[in-house]
Amino acid sequence: MAEFDDELGVITQTKPEKKTKRPKLFKVLMHNDDYTTRDFVVWVLQTVFNKSEGDAIRVMLHVHHNGVGVAGLYTREVAETKVTKTEHLAQEHEFPLRVTMEPEDGDED
Repeated sequence: MAEFDDELGVITQTKPEKKTKRPKLFKVLMHNDDYTTRDFVVWVLQTVFNKSEGDAIRVMLHVHHNGVGVAGLYTREVAETKVTKTEHLAQEHEFPLRVTMEPEDGDED
């Protein structure tokens, strides 16, 4: 909407507010298995997911007792990178650790 200011002789225009849409977030999920050690899972959570030791232990125990747990919530690109890095480290250390990602709201896109 344009307005004319008589005192200054200036035409001003108000810009419509742009609402920035939040990027879709993805959960990175760790899956329990019978071979990957708890120490390795804690190390991965600290190294790849930047968890404190206490948080890493809590997530690891949740995964151990429930079969799956959320390692973190990230944008698609960051989640993909963390999944790939975790898979690479697991393979390098000869563990079958499985890590997947899914949209935060549960919808597939």
